[in-house]
Amino acid sequence: MSSDEKPERGPAAETDEDVPVEEKVSDEDAPPLDSLGPDSDYSDFLSRNVSPKLRREALRKLFSSAKFNVTDGLDDYAEDFTRHTPLGDIVTAEMRARLGTLAQQASAALGSAAAPVTTGNHRARAAALSGLSNLDVTPTSVVEFSSAGRVLIIGERDAALQAARRMPSEFTCMVFAPGPRAPSVGETGDIMIITGGQPAISGWLGEFELGIRSGDLTLQLAKLLPGTENQSDLVLDLADTPCMKEQMPPLGYFYAGHDPQALDQALAELTELRGSFEKPKFFNLDTSICAHGQKGLDGCNRCIDACPTEAIISLGDSVQVNPNLCQGGGICATTCPTGAITYALPQAGDLATYVKRLLAAYEELGGTAPCILFHDDRSENAIPARLEHAGNLLPVLLEESGSVGLETWLSCLAYGARAVFVRIGPNTPERISTELLHQAAHARVVLGGLGYDSRMIQIVCPDSDEDLSWCADDRLPEALLTEFASFDALGDKRTALKLALMHLVDQAPRQPDEIVLPADAPFGEIRVDSNKCTLCMSCVAVCPTTALKAGGQLPRLSFREWNCVQCGLCENACPEDAIDLRARLLTDQKQRDERRVLHEEEAVHCISCGEPLATRSMLDTLARKLQGNPMFQSEEAFRRLQMCGDCRVRDMMRRGVGPQG
Repeated sequence: MSSDEKPERGPAAETDEDVPVEEKVSDEDAPPLDSLGPDSDYSDFLSRNVSPKLRREALRKLFSSAKFNVTDGLDDYAEDFTRHTPLGDIVTAEMRARLGTLAQQASAALGSAAAPVTTGNHRARAAALSGLSNLDVTPTSVVEFSSAGRVLIIGERDAALQAARRMPSEFTCMVFAPGPRAPSVGETGDIMIITGGQPAISGWLGEFELGIRSGDLTLQLAKLLPGTENQSDLVLDLADTPCMKEQMPPLGYFYAGHDPQALDQALAELTELRGSFEKPKFFNLDTSICAHGQKGLDGCNRCIDACPTEAIISLGDSVQVNPNLCQGGGICATTCPTGAITYALPQAGDLATYVKRLLAAYEELGGTAPCILFHDDRSENAIPARLEHAGNLLPVLLEESGSVGLETWLSCLAYGARAVFVRIGPNTPERISTELLHQAAHARVVLGGLGYDSRMIQIVCPDSDEDLSWCADDRLPEALLTEFASFDALGDKRTALKLALMHLVDQAPRQPDEIVLPADAPFGEIRVDSNKCTLCMSCVAVCPTTALKAGGQLPRLSFREWNCVQCGLCENACPEDAIDLRARLLTDQKQRDERRVLHEEEAVHCISCGEPLATRSMLDTLARKLQGNPMFQSEEAFRRLQMCGDCRVRDMMRRGVGPQG
C-alpha cells in the first residue's frame, strides 16, 4: 500500500452513548388509532410492551393508506399470486402422484402376510399390478381455498379459551360459548368471546359464516357487533354434539368434543391450514340430461338424498353441486340414472380401461379366476391377512369406494372378472354405504335373473370379511363366460351399461323375456291407459331422456324403453293420471332399443278448413270440462271448439261475437 492510499475504515465502534434506550410504551401510552394518518409516527406500536392485537391494527391502518397501494406496472411481483388460473388440461403433480401410483399402493397394502404365500396367482397378480403403474387419467380442474388463519372455537368458555391459547400467534382466534341467554360480546386479551345463543354455521375452509340463534331469530355476527367480520377460515368444535351435522363435514371444520386426543389431532391439523390450498374438482355435471325436474315438477332426487356432504341442492329443473363442499364421495355419480353427474378422478372410462388392462395382464401371466376388489384408504389393508391364500383377488385403490357403480361392476364381469367386491371401511358415511348396498341389490337381481351367481357383486361391510371368504379360485362357481368382452371402456354411463348387459345377456344361462326389478331401479317401462290418455303430450314435454316422443303431425305417443330411467316426471306431468311406471329389464336388445307406440288416435280435422286439429278424446275431454262455463253455453260456442285457431277467430268476427263469447 502506498503512502498516498488511505486504509479503508469500517463502521465506527458504537459507544454506550450512541445506543438508543427503548422507551417502554404500552397500549395505554400509544396514541389513539383514530389520530393516526399516513405521516404519523408508528414506532411506538413496535414496542415489545404493545399487545399484538393493537400492533396489527396500527400496521393495518398504516399499510392501507394510499401511498402504500401504488404498484409499479413493471414490477414482476406486483401481481396477486394468491389467485391461480385454472389448470385446464394440465395434470397436477398431486393428481399424477395419487393416480399414477394406484397399483403400487394397492400392492403395498397387501401387507407382510403376503410373503409366506406364493402361488401362480400371487405371482401373476404382483406382476400385473407392477406392470400397470402408470394410469392414463383425463385431467380435471382444481378448486381453490384461501385461509388467513381466523379460527372460530365453539364450546365451554374455559375449554375453548385454553384451546385458543394453544394456537400459534399468527392465528386469530374467536371463542363462542353457547348458552341459553341472549348473546353478548366481550374480550380476554386479544381473544373475542361471544357468550349466549346457539351457533348456526355454514360454509367451508376460508369462508365459514357464523349465525347466532337466539329465540326465533338468527343474528349475523356483523349485526351483533358492527365492524366485525362475519366469516372465519376454520372452525374447531368442542361442543357436546357437532354443530355441523353432515356425514362428511366441510374442509376446515374439526369436531373434537371432549376428547383430548381428538383435540390434539385437530390442533395439529389446524396449524397447517393457513395460506392457499387446492383440491381436485371431483365431478362433472351435465344439466341438459338431469332428470331432477322439469317445468316445476319433481323428478329424480337420488343424488341429493345420497350426498354425504350435502353439497347438492335443487334449482328446480336441475341440481347444483357446490365444488367447495364436495369431497369426492362419488355416490352422486353412482346413483345418477342418466349420467348427468359423473366422477372425475378418475373418470369412469379411465378406471374401466385400467381394470380391463389389469384383467388381461393377469390372465396373460397365467392367473386364473380373477376377482376385482375395489377399496379406498378407509380400509386398513386392501386384503385381510386371513385371505392371503386368495391370490386371485386383484385390489384396485379408489379415491372413494362409493365412486363406482353398476356400469363399472358389470363391465368388470364382462371383461373377465369372476366376481366384483367393493370394500367399505368403518368410517364410510352411512349415506354412501346405504346407497352402495341399494345399487348392489339391483345388480344381484339382474345377475340372478340371467342365471348367474348373484354373489358375483358384493359390498363388503366393516368387520365382516365373510363375503370374501368364498373368492378363492377353488371355491368360486363355474365360469360361465366363454368369451370376454372387447368393447372399449366408455365414460358414458348408459352406453357402458348397455354394452356390458349385451355381453352378459348373450352368454347368460337363462334369457327370460324380462327381469322384474325393484320399484326404484333406473330401468323400466311406462304404461299408458288409452281410455284416459288424450295425447296432450305433457309427458313428452318433461321427459329428460327422449324416452317419450310425439308423433309430429300425427296424434301418436311412442316410447324407447332403454332411454327410460324411471324418474317419474311423465307420471307427475300427466293431467289425466294415465301413466304408470314399472321397473324391469328386457333381455332382448332389439326390444329395449326399438321405439314402440304406446297410444295413438285418428286426428280430428278443423270443420272449417280441414287442417288436423286434435284427437277426438282431447276434444271430448275439453267439452266435458267446459260444460259449466258460461262462455260455452251456446251450440255455436261448442262448434267453434272443433275449429283451428284461425278459423275460430274468423267465425267470431263474422258473427260479431266479442271476447266474452
